[in-house]
Amino acid sequence: MGDRWLSIYIRDHHAASAGGVALARRTLGPDHPLAHQIARDRKTLEEVMRRLDVRPSATKVGLVRIAERLSRLKLNGTLLQRSPLSRVVELEVLVVGIRGKEALWTALLTAGLSFQGIDLDTLVESARTQARAVDELRLGTVAKTFGRSPTREAYDAA
Repeated sequence: MGDRWLSIYIRDHHAASAGGVALARRTLGPDHPLAHQIARDRKTLEEVMRRLDVRPSATKVGLVRIAERLSRLKLNGTLLQRSPLSRVVELEVLVVGIRGKEALWTALLTAGLSFQGIDLDTLVESARTQARAVDELRLGTVAKTFGRSPTREAYDAA
């Protein structure tokens, strides 16, 4: 019974990771180190899937890719050019996605799974580091977009 639920869970994360990689490349830039790390983590997830004999869901991946492309059409105050608000929202979504990836790795740890050559503890810590880095970019973008200086105290109080 647990294998069925685990397979569905991993397929869902794999599909979401397709959108995450695309979003990271678009928002951060295709050569940004964090975009490379996010893509690398997706490859690691695909290796976990191979070892567990879980096939990706082409349908779910396709739907996520369509949703990611449609999200580019959001109305953020401008029609003919990219809105600065778009970057704020995209960075927020990226933080949420990275936290979801962290949740995946911790769930696999909690389920007692282990894979030779794949250190889940390191992946958890890497996701936390990535989320902090993207959140710092988000806060800088918020300050620039909304015309205010970010303060760590304001962030910590939220």
